[in-house]
Amino acid sequence: MMSSTRIKILSILALSLLSLSALGADGAAHLPKVAGIPVDFILFAATLLGVALFHNYTLYVGLTGMVTIAVYKVIFSGFKTGPGFPGLAAHLDHELVTLANLLCLLMGFALLSRHFEKSRVPVALPKYLPDDWKGGFLMLVMVFVLSAFLDNIAAALIGGAMAHQLFRAKVHIGYLAAIVAASNAGGAGSVVGDTTTTMMWIAGVSPLQVLEAFVASGVALFIFGIPAAIKQHRYSPIIRHAREHIHIDKGRLGIVGLILISAIATNVFINFNYPREADHFPFIGTAVWIAILVSVPWRRPDWEVLPETFKGSVFLLSLVTSASMMPVEQLPEASAMTALGLGFVSAVFDNIPLTALALKQGGYDWGFLAYAVGFGGSMIWFGSSAGVALSNMYPEAKSVGLWLKHGWFVVVAYIAGFFVLLTVLGWHP
Repeated sequence: MMSSTRIKILSILALSLLSLSALGADGAAHLPKVAGIPVDFILFAATLLGVALFHNYTLYVGLTGMVTIAVYKVIFSGFKTGPGFPGLAAHLDHELVTLANLLCLLMGFALLSRHFEKSRVPVALPKYLPDDWKGGFLMLVMVFVLSAFLDNIAAALIGGAMAHQLFRAKVHIGYLAAIVAASNAGGAGSVVGDTTTTMMWIAGVSPLQVLEAFVASGVALFIFGIPAAIKQHRYSPIIRHAREHIHIDKGRLGIVGLILISAIATNVFINFNYPREADHFPFIGTAVWIAILVSVPWRRPDWEVLPETFKGSVFLLSLVTSASMMPVEQLPEASAMTALGLGFVSAVFDNIPLTALALKQGGYDWGFLAYAVGFGGSMIWFGSSAGVALSNMYPEAKSVGLWLKHGWFVVVAYIAGFFVLLTVLGWHP
């Protein structure tokens, strides 16, 4: 008899598969199908199922799935950029900048999180946080606020570094899910807090329209944050007494600031002034690594973390590449329920092409869409870049079953936040 955890895994993957096939139905009528579902989606779902069930071999499953999908499309269905190997080459060329940016950010922010941890700021935090579950909740609030101004990957990694110190390296998987959720929720209402909201800004959406997503994400923060903090307190309480005299390494703290400012300034400047050039060169990732290399004489980075980070990053890139090859040509008609569904789809599908399709289609309330595609990926550990980045720091999080079992409140928070926003402000496309 199947365990309840596996039933949950299969249910959410089945829901995602049906949603994906619905998104691609109109544009994929000519594709080979099984039971009415394009084979492309079945191969992608099989890859996700492999990741869910064989979480100790996620890299190999991800790479195998990516290669299998690519070979199938070369032989049978072709790409949006053309058939066969020329179509594959053109497709990869189109995705290259996104993949390069993501790789640079994942690798660079892993070094950033080590600089932050070694600055000893996390060790000093217990002096300012309550020593019960409320301390864990306030830490999630800090991650939420940081993510409104920083990249959500950086906010998640900083949160992971703080948790490592505050809870003596014993961090519950449910609390890890909450850190990811807080980082994604904080970026959902800010045009500089998430790639998807920045895309909306570039496309002409007012920052004030996106800002309303904070209504939903603020409600969600309390719904997932309080049970997660209580669960973490029972598992490993926060350090009760910090040493009175802690030397803060201001040099490392300055490097953290330099890296983050470089990423934010480059992101805002390039996307606001030269958005077309941003499609042809990984400006943000390059800026991060320039800041890292410039700071080497100041403090030596922990280069030793890069090999393991690289393996986790390659896994993420394999999933992003596989998702980019799906024949998602058209979204259902824009509505509140469509936006709600896109949040579930973003748990397994790259939210960047989803956002691009929604912007092209039009007719959405952009605050709802920002919340859905920004926060929805928190429901599964590989559903967002922040989740994958944090799982590199905490490998035990690479289990869909454990993530759903111990982080169930993230799903509840997503749905509750969405309907609070719908009730309070209403759908105004």
